[in-house]
Amino acid sequence: MKKSVKKNYIFNFVYQIILIILPIITVPYLSRVLGSAGNGVYGYTVAMVSYFVILGSVGISLYGQREIAYYQNDRKKKSKIFWELFFIKLITTILSMIVFGLIFCIDRYYSFYYRILLLEFVANIIDISWLYQGEENFKSIVFKNGVIKLISIACIFLFIKSPSDVWKYILIYCLSTLVGNASLWINLKRDIDFRGYGKLNFKKHIKPMLILFIPQIAVQVYTILDKSMIGFITHDMSEVGFYDQAQKVVKLLLTVITSMGTVMLPRIASCFSENKHKTIKIYMNKTFKFVFLLAFPMIFGIIAVSDSFVPLFFGKGYEKVKILMPILSFIILSIGLSNVVGTQYLLPTKRQKEYTTSIIVGAIVNVILNFILIYYYKSIGACIATIIAEMSVTLVQMYFVKNDFNIKEIFKYSLKYLAFSTIMFICVYSINFINLNDKLTIVIQLLIGIVIYGLCLLFSHDEHIEIFKKILKIK
Repeated sequence: MKKSVKKNYIFNFVYQIILIILPIITVPYLSRVLGSAGNGVYGYTVAMVSYFVILGSVGISLYGQREIAYYQNDRKKKSKIFWELFFIKLITTILSMIVFGLIFCIDRYYSFYYRILLLEFVANIIDISWLYQGEENFKSIVFKNGVIKLISIACIFLFIKSPSDVWKYILIYCLSTLVGNASLWINLKRDIDFRGYGKLNFKKHIKPMLILFIPQIAVQVYTILDKSMIGFITHDMSEVGFYDQAQKVVKLLLTVITSMGTVMLPRIASCFSENKHKTIKIYMNKTFKFVFLLAFPMIFGIIAVSDSFVPLFFGKGYEKVKILMPILSFIILSIGLSNVVGTQYLLPTKRQKEYTTSIIVGAIVNVILNFILIYYYKSIGACIATIIAEMSVTLVQMYFVKNDFNIKEIFKYSLKYLAFSTIMFICVYSINFINLNDKLTIVIQLLIGIVIYGLCLLFSHDEHIEIFKKILKIK
């Protein structure tokens, strides 16, 4: 991989690590202070506002990132595209905020929380991270947002002391997003012209933007709707809380894998605009192997440590999360693969129809199964529905690219990592049968897991060992 890709991945990876470490610090505290019901209210209300925030975005995040990537070396065209998309998003987000306010903020249950969440719309308006992602400038995003996230942690420990402080948690969440996005406007003039870019043309963006907007809405259906449906069907916010906490842990690990997709989308878009199709395939094969390298040990690791991890991490009252986390862990592989095929390949190569079809299939599967399985099995049913939905997305996308890549060859890459992860799992899981306290058990399990998997890679002369060595040499 080119040096810039490696640097960008490191910057993005560091940011994702920060996002992982922060919840490791805050979630145990919040799970005890707010309780499962309080965390459920937070998850439920944030899920509801997310629908309208996505509606206001009208697909600009992905579309803008791709369009900026096409013209990242042409300042005038890049500036023109930036302002066209910014003003479109400004208008659509304001309209979405008005609709949300009329529906949820006037004499409605949880209306107090929803009024605070109006700040999310303001944060969405000023979010221009898609510009820096399209320019492959991840350094700006990482440092500015990383500092804001650290400050938000301090605020959580300072101001949240009881279950009645859910509103403070929501406020901190909104303000950290708002300030983080605002910081991206500092020194914007270095990248974008504020005048002299010509007459703006909004119309040309509408159709391609909406094509990308449809799958983003569908994604929200099976990534956020499940929490809303658990609350709606079961009327039990504790069930929402259990599901939300299990999902947080699994998806935090997943960000380490999907961060590669964020980096690769603009790079592949740039290669596509230059007709470098062989280079695209080289990048794709590398990222497929990268997904298998990390997904299998993560899945087997979650299954192995959940019994000792959950009571230590979440505290009493979260025993059900022991069941949910191992079930949900399988989405790491399916989302990892769909991120490679969909986000890294179909989108930057302008195959939105195939991408949209796969996402809509997943959304339909998820909604149908949620209605059936949540009614009978509550949060466990939501986990099963999510897994099947994500698998359906991956299978449909694989079908669409079967003529572009050797699918059998791709899955051959996985066999080695599956075998290494199985060996690791046997050793790590066996520690559960030793009579140790949860803290000591987790520490030993993590150390054994890392050492055994690392040795397997080393003795097999895995190519990633050399890649990691080269990455560490970057100055």
